[in-house]
Amino acid sequence: MEMLGIKFVGMNPDNGHKLLLTLVFILVITFLKRIILWALDYLYGRIENSRIRFWSKQGVNLFGAFVVVVVILSIWFDDPRRLTTGLGLMSAGLAFALQKVVTAFAGYIIIMRGNTFSVGERITMGGIRGDVISLGFIQTTIMEMGQPPSVQNAAPEIWVNGRQFTGRIVTVTNDKIFENPVYNYTRDFSFIWEEMSVFIRYGEPHHRAEQILLQAVKNHTDKFNKLSDEQRRVLAARYGVVTDDIVPRVFLRMTDNWLELSVRFIVPEHGVRIIKDAITRELLAEFARENIAMASTTFELVSSTPLKVDVS
Repeated sequence: MEMLGIKFVGMNPDNGHKLLLTLVFILVITFLKRIILWALDYLYGRIENSRIRFWSKQGVNLFGAFVVVVVILSIWFDDPRRLTTGLGLMSAGLAFALQKVVTAFAGYIIIMRGNTFSVGERITMGGIRGDVISLGFIQTTIMEMGQPPSVQNAAPEIWVNGRQFTGRIVTVTNDKIFENPVYNYTRDFSFIWEEMSVFIRYGEPHHRAEQILLQAVKNHTDKFNKLSDEQRRVLAARYGVVTDDIVPRVFLRMTDNWLELSVRFIVPEHGVRIIKDAITRELLAEFARENIAMASTTFELVSSTPLKVDVS
């Protein structure tokens, strides 16, 4: 094929015509997809459900990608024999050069088909903890959250000592679902069980300390017991999981230095740090009012060697 005095190797009028048709169809489909997405954005002003927004846009993107593939195949491989040969060569090339990309796209299919997670849900994927803010064919975008002190040394290192946003947006390829487990905090059950531990000295009125701890927890978490009823029934019906231990309870443990009081309770995944802060403040005020001393690491000197000092 010759244009403006330049001969293009491997090009002929038939290929040039197909290339022009391909570009035109891609531009038209892209334009139509943008119009549909614009119309959905206009409609979203009246729809507050984020799941509807996400699945609508995913449907448009998937349909657009499907139409582009069908159009390109129809233009370039009108002969079934050429189509078979082309697909074979394409598969071989993809398998060799785009292994990670193909695996990531396969991960996307698994995520969608298996309902692994969706936009707005809190997950841990590829070692990253946070809320999913975007799900693409190749990558998942996560708004990163901090880590509680008990796992603060886990990789990657985080400077926020609680499950609150750090401000970093992290991109994780979808192929990570084949390498590591995906932890979903909110998919079928948007509540988690939390624990707090309090240490008091031996000899302190531990029965009264237990009552104060239990009351403080109930004051701030009782409402969540009722809110979780419906989701617990769904869990029981779908998975056969019985979750009856939602009533706060205190467990005692004796150590060499103090008496440990651990309380277990249910809270929503979002806002845990605020709830625990409120419980701690009430607990400290009540302990001060009752003169209950909390324990810390101490050493008691039981014997020593006589020490002589010459001050001359």
